[in-house]
Order: sequence, then C-alpha cells, then structure tokens
Amino acid sequence: MAGERSPKDTFITVYGRKPVLEALGDPALRVDKVVLAEEARGEPVRAILDAARGRGVPVQRASAHRVKVLAGNGRHDQGVLADVIAPRMAPVAEFTATLRPGAPAAVLVLDRLTNPANVGMILRSATAAGLDGVLLARRGLPAIDPLVVKASAGIAFRSPVLRSGTVEEGCAALAEAGFGLFGLDARGDSLLGAALPDRVALVLGNETDGLSASVRPLLDGLLAIPMHGGVESLGVASAGAVAAFELSRRRFASP
Repeated sequence: MAGERSPKDTFITVYGRKPVLEALGDPALRVDKVVLAEEARGEPVRAILDAARGRGVPVQRASAHRVKVLAGNGRHDQGVLADVIAPRMAPVAEFTATLRPGAPAAVLVLDRLTNPANVGMILRSATAAGLDGVLLARRGLPAIDPLVVKASAGIAFRSPVLRSGTVEEGCAALAEAGFGLFGLDARGDSLLGAALPDRVALVLGNETDGLSASVRPLLDGLLAIPMHGGVESLGVASAGAVAAFELSRRRFASP
C-alpha cells in the first residue's frame, strides 16, 4: 500500500529559505529532497546547499515556476522547498487497517477549517494528548505548510495526521472501521458527561460556520463543551485542545 501513496500522504513540504534551512539543521527530521529554482543564488542558497550536502540530502534544480507549483504558494517560496518525511502521516485507510480488532482509538476530524494557525495548534494539542490521529482532508483545508508548522511549534512534522480526499470520505472510512462520529456543537449534550464508544471521532467545524451541511448527516450525535461565566463559545483551537485532553483522560485514566 505504501507504493500507492500520494506524496501529500508522505511528506510535509516546507518552502522559503529560512524554513528549509531550519529543517535541514534539525537532526530529528528526515529530509527527502530539496528543490531549488535554477536561478537561485546568494549566501542563503549556499548555506542550504552546504547543509543539504552535509546531510546527504539530494538537491534538484527546477524552473522557478515549477518550484511555485510544487510549493503550492506562489508568493513566499523564495525559490526553494524541501520535502520532509512525516513518519506518522498516513492515509486514513492505512490507519484503520492497522487497528487491532476491538482496540480503542480516538481521533479529531477537522471540517473545513480555514486558518492555518488553528490547524497547527490543534495538531500540537492532539499530539500532546496522545490521540491516535487528526484527520486532515487534502481538499477543503489549509495545506500543512510553514504557517501550520510554525503554529504547531514544529510538532506537525511528527503529528499523527490522517489523510483523505475530502472530509466526507474520511468520515465514511472511520465509520466503516467502527468509529462513532460526533460533532462539537453548542446545541449538543455535554462532552464531559457523555457515554462514548471505544472508537470515537470528534469533528471540529469551520471557524465561522461550524459543522458543514454535508458532514452533519454522517454524525451519530452532537456534543458540547459546557460553558460558564457568560462565555458563549471557545475558538476552534481551544475547543480542540479541550476535546483532545478529554478523550485522553478517558483513554488513559486509571481504572
């Protein structure tokens, strides 16, 4: 199955001279390759070439246009990108196939979030909480780029990211694997007191519109984080952190 993977299910692509140099300088990261624009020159480029040579990382030259296409960001690539291997990233089908029969699991699902900072902070919280995955669809969400990596404080590289084409496809795959799907919504029952199945996926909706109309029919129910002190709601990154650690508490609490 590994041979069938999309590169987007294997690598996190960082672009820009400083992020690429930082990735090359971090011995904990495995860099697959560096791609430099053919006309890229100067001291920062020499530093990148030296760092890549020191790590044994291959460097490819390509047109500036090709670098922009590969980076997916035409304004900030600065003529260079690096593909960093993300060891815990996998298509959702690979993830579910590795679960032992009956084994519990807990994941978050991001439903059309638009702010890269929120995505990065949720990845950091979910990883810290020891969750099994965060479903990030390839379409409808920000790419895992330097903005997401920065917001995660570098944790995105080793976060348990689950990939699917769309969030609907990912939810369907989780449901088929026995996950109960619950959306976080202010009109739901209390997350803190709800009886949840051993395999559970909590869906976090868009920053402005909440859960999308196409995802709601796939859900088994709605859950809410109880609010006090006149506070109506939390931002999605804060809600994701609360949800992640509540799932962690249930999973790892002493019997």
